[in-house]
Amino acid sequence: MLITTFLTFFVVRYAWHYNWLLCVFATAFFFVIDAVFFSANLLKIVEGGWFPLVTGAVVFTIMATWGRGWEMMLAEARVRAGKTPLKPYLTSLLERSPVRVGGTAIFLTPHPEAVPHALVNNLHHNRVLHERVIFLTVVTKEVPWVPDSERVTVQPLCPGCYQVTIVYGFKDEVDLPQTLVTCKPAELAFEPSETSWFLSRAALVPKPGRGMALWRERLFAVMLHNVGNVAAFFKLPANRVIEVGARVEI
Repeated sequence: MLITTFLTFFVVRYAWHYNWLLCVFATAFFFVIDAVFFSANLLKIVEGGWFPLVTGAVVFTIMATWGRGWEMMLAEARVRAGKTPLKPYLTSLLERSPVRVGGTAIFLTPHPEAVPHALVNNLHHNRVLHERVIFLTVVTKEVPWVPDSERVTVQPLCPGCYQVTIVYGFKDEVDLPQTLVTCKPAELAFEPSETSWFLSRAALVPKPGRGMALWRERLFAVMLHNVGNVAAFFKLPANRVIEVGARVEI
């Protein structure tokens, strides 16, 4: 109730624009009443009330660690993207005339401007580039549904390379292969049997003194390791998915 009383002050003052003195007086009046009840309930902490407080603190720590760790990973990806932007990297790559193979390679990446780790590692190990390369970014908007006409956007990067963005609402069913077949982008025609999906799976390496306490970085590494199957979430065909590891330090 104390928190509600504080929030009420901001609503009455800044949303309803009541007189400042009136807002302070009303808030102080209810604050005194709430403080009496709060003080009386403090006795319950030693009699078992500590348990929900500890539980809430643990849950908050886990959620805050996940949020902060994810921000650090995104920041690391942005730094790498700034060092080697995607389009200049592709231009330089094509100038070296790499060996091209048939079919379509789709690299899932959360950052359209970044060079996916899976692309770099695939070139390093297999030394080939597919005839058509798609850099696919999935965006979830804060709306329930997104119409099919606004679902897919395609941006050519260089010959044979495209940046594709698929937008979902938070209640839309996520199915990347079906979306690409249904929406049928004008610039691209997908053949599922000739398409390979490349995913980057991060191997997180906690480092002291970077952004969080070392124990929180280790906790985030454990949570990231236990994240569900990304390929299953996007409904990718299991026999067409290739996961490439990436080492990320935070």
